[in-house]
Order: sequence, then C-alpha cells, then structure tokens
Amino acid sequence: MSSTAKAEVQPLTGSTSSILSQALWTAGFAVATALAARFEIPHYPVPFTLQTMVVLLAGAFLGSRNGALSQILYLASGAVGFPVFAGGAFGFVRLVGPTGGYLLAFPVAAAVVGYVLRERRSLGSVTLSMAAGLLVIFTAGTIHLYAFSIHDVSAAFSAGFLIFSWWDALKLGAASMIYFELSKRWPKLG
Repeated sequence: MSSTAKAEVQPLTGSTSSILSQALWTAGFAVATALAARFEIPHYPVPFTLQTMVVLLAGAFLGSRNGALSQILYLASGAVGFPVFAGGAFGFVRLVGPTGGYLLAFPVAAAVVGYVLRERRSLGSVTLSMAAGLLVIFTAGTIHLYAFSIHDVSAAFSAGFLIFSWWDALKLGAASMIYFELSKRWPKLG
C-alpha cells in the first residue's frame, strides 16, 4: 500500500478532528440562525424572529471567534443568494435595508457573548453576557434604522428597540437557561 493510500484511511485525530468539529458546529449554528429566521411574526419595519436567541447561543457555546464566524457564514449565505433571512429573503440589499443593522451586528454580538463567557459560567454572568450581546444588536439595529429608514430618533428607538424589549427579554431568559443547563455537560462545542 502506498503512503498516499495509508494517509487516506487513517482516522481523524488531534487537530484535524478538532478543526472538522469546529467547522461543523460553526456551520450548524449558521444553519440554526437561518432556521430561526423562519419563526417570524411579521412586523414593519423589522419582524419578530428567533434569530437573536441563536446568535447568543452561538457566542456562548462556540466562543468568541467561532460564534462570530458562524454569523459571518450566515450573513454571507444570505448575501450570495440563499434564502436565509426572515421571510425567506436573500441578497446583499437586505443588509442595507431596515433590518441590516441588526443582521450586521450578529457576528459582533456573538463575539461579545463568547468573550465575556470565556471564564465565568454562573447564571448571572451568562445572562449579563447575553444582555450585552442583545444591546449590541439593538443599538446597531436602531442606529441603522434611523440612518437608512426612519430618520427620526424617537421613532427609530421606539420601532427598533422598545418594541422588541418584551420579546427579547423572553429570548434572553430562554437562551440563558438553555446555555446554563447544557453547559454543565458541554461548556464549549467544537
């Protein structure tokens, strides 16, 4: 048997297995974000979805780098034409529309959550890190909504931040509890 054939049949070990595992989990959270976009309550200018919950969980489970990469993969998939955004939408133009600020903040929010959670794992620290991630998303989303769509600070704040407070408080609580309980078995995936 040649040395090339031996290399092909050897099992994945060490860093190759780790890289493959990280890639699969990263892609898995990108797909989960796309699926969460399908759970939509239509609302103009920004619909209610479950995406932010998955973004928070991606940062918590995958860590800062891979959490951000999962969301970059999600955004790139939508930008090149896969129907992964809310309502089955796709295309680069979606990133500059009313929801663009929220979407573009997903990688940053996942990175923030992963960074804050790198050492502390109490329920309080999990909740605070995820609240920080939500703050990143809603600050960027509201500013983008103001700049590109509404052009009135109080109306943009009301339509882009306040309207989601109850919905995202529920998702924050759910994401915190999901991570807190599952992290006892799997503190980091991949």
